[in-house]
Amino acid sequence: MSRKEGVESVEKAARTIEIPLPAPTPIHEEREQWFQHHVKLPLKRLYKVLILELLLRQKPLPPSRNGRHIPLRVTHDKALVDERRGHAYISNSIRSSRYTIWDFLPKQFFFQATRLANFYFICIGIPQAIPGFSTTGNYTTILPLCFFLLLTICKEGYDDFRRHRLDKTENNMYATVLRAKHHKSYTEALGRSVLHSLISATRSVPLAKRVIRSTPKTLHAQKDPDEDEEAEWARIKWHNIKVGDVLKLKRNDPLPADIVLLSASGDDGLAYVETMALDGETNLKTRQAPHALRSSHTIAGLKATNAEIVAEDPNRNLYDFNGSVMVDQSTFPLTLNEVILRGSVLRNTQSVIGIVVNTGEECKIRMNANHHPKAKKPRLERYTNQVVLVLIFYVVVLSVGCSGGYLLWHDSTEKQSWYLNNAYVPFKQIIVGFLIMFNNIIPLALYITLEIVKVSYVLSDKTGTLTENVMKFRGMSFAGTAWMHWSDAEEARQTGVDQGLRQSNPVVRKSAEHAKAAYDRDDDGGGIVVSEKELNHPALNRRSTDHGRHNEHIRGTTKDLLRHIRRHPDTRFSQKTREFILAIALCHTALPEIQQDGMELDFQASSPDELALVRAAQDLGFLVISRSTQSITLRESDMKGQEQEQEHVYRILDVIEFSSKRKRMSIIVRSPDGKVLLICKGADSVVVPLLKQAALAVRKSHEVRRSIQIERDLQRKSEQHTPRNSFGGRPSLTVRRRSSMDIRPEQKRNTLDVPNWERPLRPSLDRGSTDQGRLSGLDDHSLPGDAQIFSSTFKHLDDFATEGLRTLLFAQKELSEDEYTSWKKLYQNATTALVNRQERVEAAGDIVEQGLALLGASAIEDKLQKGVPETIDKLRRANMKIWMLTGDKRETAINIAHSARICQPDSEVFIIDATKGDLEGQLRDITDELLPGSFHSVAVIDGHTLSELENNPTATDLFYSLISTIDSVICCRASPAQKANIVKGIRARMFGLTLAIGDGANDIAMITAAHVGIGISGKEGLQASRVADFSIAQFRFLQRLLLVHGRWNYDRTAKFILWTYWKEMFFYMVQALYQRYNGYSGSSLYENWSLTVLNTLFTSLCVIVPGMFEQDLAADTLLAIPEMYVYGQRNQGLNVPQFIAWMALGALQGILVWFIPWALYGMLNVMGDNGTFAIGNMCFTLAIMWTNIKLLLLETQYKTLIVGVSFAITTSGWYAWIAFLSFAYSDNLSPFDIKHSLEEDYGKDPVWWLVLLVTLAVLVAIELVWKTLRRDMALAGWWPPWRRRRNASDNAKNSEELDLEVWQEMQREPAIREKLKRLARDDVTERQLDGCNYARE
Repeated sequence: MSRKEGVESVEKAARTIEIPLPAPTPIHEEREQWFQHHVKLPLKRLYKVLILELLLRQKPLPPSRNGRHIPLRVTHDKALVDERRGHAYISNSIRSSRYTIWDFLPKQFFFQATRLANFYFICIGIPQAIPGFSTTGNYTTILPLCFFLLLTICKEGYDDFRRHRLDKTENNMYATVLRAKHHKSYTEALGRSVLHSLISATRSVPLAKRVIRSTPKTLHAQKDPDEDEEAEWARIKWHNIKVGDVLKLKRNDPLPADIVLLSASGDDGLAYVETMALDGETNLKTRQAPHALRSSHTIAGLKATNAEIVAEDPNRNLYDFNGSVMVDQSTFPLTLNEVILRGSVLRNTQSVIGIVVNTGEECKIRMNANHHPKAKKPRLERYTNQVVLVLIFYVVVLSVGCSGGYLLWHDSTEKQSWYLNNAYVPFKQIIVGFLIMFNNIIPLALYITLEIVKVSYVLSDKTGTLTENVMKFRGMSFAGTAWMHWSDAEEARQTGVDQGLRQSNPVVRKSAEHAKAAYDRDDDGGGIVVSEKELNHPALNRRSTDHGRHNEHIRGTTKDLLRHIRRHPDTRFSQKTREFILAIALCHTALPEIQQDGMELDFQASSPDELALVRAAQDLGFLVISRSTQSITLRESDMKGQEQEQEHVYRILDVIEFSSKRKRMSIIVRSPDGKVLLICKGADSVVVPLLKQAALAVRKSHEVRRSIQIERDLQRKSEQHTPRNSFGGRPSLTVRRRSSMDIRPEQKRNTLDVPNWERPLRPSLDRGSTDQGRLSGLDDHSLPGDAQIFSSTFKHLDDFATEGLRTLLFAQKELSEDEYTSWKKLYQNATTALVNRQERVEAAGDIVEQGLALLGASAIEDKLQKGVPETIDKLRRANMKIWMLTGDKRETAINIAHSARICQPDSEVFIIDATKGDLEGQLRDITDELLPGSFHSVAVIDGHTLSELENNPTATDLFYSLISTIDSVICCRASPAQKANIVKGIRARMFGLTLAIGDGANDIAMITAAHVGIGISGKEGLQASRVADFSIAQFRFLQRLLLVHGRWNYDRTAKFILWTYWKEMFFYMVQALYQRYNGYSGSSLYENWSLTVLNTLFTSLCVIVPGMFEQDLAADTLLAIPEMYVYGQRNQGLNVPQFIAWMALGALQGILVWFIPWALYGMLNVMGDNGTFAIGNMCFTLAIMWTNIKLLLLETQYKTLIVGVSFAITTSGWYAWIAFLSFAYSDNLSPFDIKHSLEEDYGKDPVWWLVLLVTLAVLVAIELVWKTLRRDMALAGWWPPWRRRRNASDNAKNSEELDLEVWQEMQREPAIREKLKRLARDDVTERQLDGCNYARE
């Protein structure tokens, strides 16, 4: 089939299943662009000039002439002055809340008044309060409006108050700052300390306890030996820190402000900092104090140093810093290497001293945050406003019609009636009266519960959100064999399931049949016994490996490996094993450290990867017990089975550091036998060209990748024929209608083979003989050649990468003394060069790192948080596109995406890189290559390319049009501001709601820019949580938040809106029909005070209680079938046809409630009360009773005690209200005769009560008959009829296409409910659901 035909067939299929277009239509896009350029942007400029600059005097700050000058002094008598402002620098306080105590009420009142319905009611309520205009009372609108507005404002105020408390917690943290002993803050702290001591001595006195609670808590550090007569290190709160202050930080202290490093306790003035909250990277960064300032490690040294810092003006660039330091008339440059930013944490360094250059909101991390975001309006409010406009038009038409009816009645009746002389009402007054009378057709409480989670794009941070930032050594490959780490196997034996692999896969299943088959293969073929994982979704399948190739794919545990080499210590295989493990133990920069208990040894490393490697080397018998700049001491286990350990010292000659350009590190050591060894580790793309047999390795790498690509192409081709749901994804369940309803989960494929830790060993008296048989292929004669080793290694690398593991290649080379000596001179010259030092060092490293011998590969898992792959899989099946935005490196981001299943094994990954040139051409090529629906596609883009896109409008349009057809996007090396810009770009150009989730301060801007912001309260603190709309503990809770609570919230909000409109239409239809019988005079059928409290007391619970507690489907059903989430995405709960149907139903039932009592009561009531109040109160009672019966008893699916109590309170409360009015009113016949009417007039008339009951019975009977017919037709597949015609030729239905009533009936069946519950917990296999037929009722 040609490409054109393929595209046409896909488009035809999309039209058939009605896939909503993800991108806006050209007309809509053109309209949006016109509004943006001609309305929104000019208004913004006008607001900036007139309001901000002219009225509020908030002009942008001019740049300083040559930066901010900060003298290095022990103390400052006066606060330093900001040249741009003309006064002191801003304080170090930060504020993430939206309001202050001064602007909260004005902003909230303005915000609420800008909502269309509220503005309408304000316009109606004001003239209604004027005497003479309203026939329904003066306060029936304004009082309920104030009540509901007050509820909304109080809710927003409480949320912001919680943000204020979290801000206060951070601002009141303590830091060690150099202060003069006579300084105010020092004396205050000393005074508080004395007061605290005095109060502590009198704790038995109640007053003292109250003083303790009200006294600010002061933290007292141990006495610092570094002291002076004039200055001392004091503990002060963060918000009191100022520009120019000198700070002392200790290990694991967070940075309270941006500082320039003065001195550090590390070698050569080095300090290690963790910048995970800034850029998402997990590896530690090094910062080095300027050489001219390193004497500033004591107070005396600081006094003796005559220096001034010249820093750039505050800006948002996290990856650059320009400044200088003048020391004794000499100037030295300052770069980011000498600066530590707020948001960082000091690691692996005992202490540092620095000077503050930026404080508070001028810190780089705060400038990247979205300051004081505006209150968000839900997307559903847009549709609600459209409905409000329609209803306003309806109210106006109805009022004009009734006013016209009055004019006709005036001409036909009023003029001829002598008793109506001079009673004419002017047209303008009668139309205003009708507008006021019918204003409540638009509900007052419309926005009180309008919060919705209806998401199409999920944008997630990586570190701390998807991952735990814990690296774990998972396996290794060398000599053509792959091995899983034995500690993982021990864990699996104890727990029954390999928890690490459970993180890599959504579900790990054990199958006795598969285990038996693997057992048989082991007997016949001599391979390693394996079991197979069964995955609950083909999207998570992994490519199977060929276990028939006996030597190439031998897999076992490293414990088996160590046992084997102890038994055969002199073989070539054992020698290769030792060389590889030794390389892992030596090639790193980690430092061993004795813990506080003095018994346990741990390591401090610059990255979690290195930490995992040295711990793995320890597990494998090579323990680093000490390290200095000159040597590494290893304690090695004896490989000959002597059960003894030996210590060997390896002298460090040189270390060629890792850099983002080199993507590798090398170490040159002298071994105990005198050999000079170069050991290199790095990415396979850079290490392979450095090998001695590089040509052979490159050829084998291409062959392996070509075979893998062919295999994946075949898999993609086969998946094009797999069943799809209505939006192009793979269905969770397919429902077929025959004589019964057959529910089956999607077909599962067993595609990934892993070691079977739980399989019992074959019966044998000699365990050693069993292992020897399993590993008998590892003798010298069976070892493969170089070509086969390369092929196997690259195959294993692909397997590891498919698992989402980080891989590194290890290689080594033995240097002769002459070779090393000559190279050492070149390297020494490079390291001491004053110009282009880094480039010359890298060039020298390239010279010696040639002709390497491949040792093997390591696989490290960046451990995911629990449930991440399952959650991403379910969100994808719920028609959401998953994006990952991270500041980490591209390779790391792609590996995590594979592990989290954002990338699937068969995904086509497109890398968009501006450094390759022709950015627009790259985007067009990817667009041409994509065929919608054919396979899973992922785009990868970095921060530099995003910056280029911002400067190229054409490329930006191409990018956003491309990503509408891409399944997932990975943004790496992205700054916080770029993350927020991506969210804003999606909101502006794409259809659908955005959800941003993160856990750190670098995610704040992204979270506040999205429609829905989710904060994770994790290791990085509560910065993200306090500005988010919702806060959760782990990423996996997102699936329940969206799929369950998001669906419930949408259904509740949709029902709240529809039911509210229905009841208002229902109530006021009776009022409108009554006008025909009062001459269209605007007289009210209902009593005024009853109208005032109608929506507050008697018809509020019937919409608010379901709006808070309704559950249309059970949580297990929604988790088992994520596709049900499209119910909200497609607006199936609230749309124009449903709105029209409910409005028509309200009008029809209003007609019944008026004409049945009018006919029956008028015919049967001969001697009873025939006043207006009797018939009006009957209609009002019928309206209240039927509203509560229909909404609480008939429409609500989740009936609980709260529903019953609400019904009882409302109905009994109404009759109590009638009794109250009967006694409260005075003897006044105008307009209603209410006094004692309940007990003396209509209340004792049986006809009145009979008509009431008959009318209710008619309404209930009609409702039940209609519901029964619709339910039976839905179960039979005949409802709705338009869907029946569309699917008449297909018996199969996707789960999301099944009618809601069918699912509600199905989940009431115990058997189906149990199956769904187990499927929701990923505990149902294909065999358990296969053949389970459920008959239709």
